[in-house]
Amino acid sequence: MRIDIISVLPEMFTGLIDCSILKRAQDKKLVEIHVHNLRDYTTNRHRRVDDYPFGGEAGMVLQVEPIDNVISALKKQRNYDEVIYTSPDGEVFNQKIANVMSSYENIIILCGHYKGIDYRVREHLITREISIGDYVLTGGELAAAVMADAIVRLIPGAIGDEQSALSDSFQDNLLAPPVYTRPAEYKGWEVPEILLSGHQAKIDEWKLQQAMERTERLRPDLLDKEE
Repeated sequence: MRIDIISVLPEMFTGLIDCSILKRAQDKKLVEIHVHNLRDYTTNRHRRVDDYPFGGEAGMVLQVEPIDNVISALKKQRNYDEVIYTSPDGEVFNQKIANVMSSYENIIILCGHYKGIDYRVREHLITREISIGDYVLTGGELAAAVMADAIVRLIPGAIGDEQSALSDSFQDNLLAPPVYTRPAEYKGWEVPEILLSGHQAKIDEWKLQQAMERTERLRPDLLDKEE
């Protein structure tokens, strides 16, 4: 898989994509993550990629030309399953979307910035707009990193125990059940006896019961989606 990220602040990705699971997946050649500086694709001698919006609104807008230049350059090299724009008014990213995208070959993520991007980009170049929540960030870089992390960890081989990813919260519209590790008793706080029983069928039943209870208490909206 290949992920191309377009940003006006590529330095924000230093560290984010070079450690933990993302680094291991790249080292294993399971994924390539390339960050492109939008300023490298402008014809402006001052490397400017933004301008004032028509109509007199406050703020600055990313221009269509440099965005078109970088996306066109990338598309000449390979086909892309999606060209994603990180936008607060896009569809909300979730585990289901991450699952689908983990099977893609190539994606582009364009990081929003300033007041936004020239709407012609959204009309003619973008295939999907995604938000990571109902709030506004300074730019889409953090959103792009969140999506990359959620997607890459689902690629077979990216994490040591693939079954671990399948049991994560939201995979089946349920929150994950409680987890414990050694010691079995600490300051009088004990691990539920069922988990120490060795009876896997009863353990699985307990986990499902706990997942249902936690979801109903903390995120009942997930159960509504299931219905």
